[in-house]
Amino acid sequence: MNPVTVIEGTSPIILGHPHSGTWVPEEVLATLKPEAHGLADTDWHISELYEGLVPGATVVRANFNRYVIDANRPPDGASLYPGQNTTGLVPLVDFEGQPIWLVEPGEGEIARRLATFHGPYHAALRAQIERVRQLHGVAVLYDCHSIRSTLPFLFEGRLPDLNIGTNSGTSCDPEIGRAAVIACEAVDRFSVVLDGRFKGGWTTRHYGNPAGGVHAIQMEIVQDCYLASEQAPFAYSPEKAAPLRDVLAEVFEQIRLTIGDIA
Repeated sequence: MNPVTVIEGTSPIILGHPHSGTWVPEEVLATLKPEAHGLADTDWHISELYEGLVPGATVVRANFNRYVIDANRPPDGASLYPGQNTTGLVPLVDFEGQPIWLVEPGEGEIARRLATFHGPYHAALRAQIERVRQLHGVAVLYDCHSIRSTLPFLFEGRLPDLNIGTNSGTSCDPEIGRAAVIACEAVDRFSVVLDGRFKGGWTTRHYGNPAGGVHAIQMEIVQDCYLASEQAPFAYSPEKAAPLRDVLAEVFEQIRLTIGDIA
């Protein structure tokens, strides 16, 4: 299987899907604990959730699972949230703090996965950012994520439904982050926070360069907003997703309008 799927579009908006993949090569699966084979920490059904919301959007999707290697972590493995529980470049534990490997990958194996999976994903992302920026003079990288609502190992209590990350306002023009918040707050159904527990992962922080015409923003969505259940089999619920998709469509419309104002 190709580690990355790219759908080229004509919009200034690029949708990054670093964590929705479910492919685990057989040689990697053989070293995972059986209880980790369910891949519970996947950003489930992101493609379905965002399908058709941005006409002409470019999509860059990692097909490999984050247990293989995390495409939203820096290649040197540095922590994105020093002092807080998190998972690493190749996670050793799951989102509940439980070990996931029968045999933990060593340095050589991690280097192989960097070259085979992480590197190609980011090469594709860089190429699309540059292509879109050349087309429009600006590119907006919108990184699509989801997570279970309650994970005590990672955060206290229940997350807000919609978690917008702009690396504290540095990864995109502040007006883009503000536009996303306003669109989310226009309905009472979903709670929203800007730069709360999730400020944006490595993708947002690494590529966001507003002065250079590249604006990066992350959206972390609580899975209870669109899944039938946050437990296996993590089925997609079109009925629950419908009002969320309406909000996300408005987020993209407001981002589109804001791009026109700041370009």
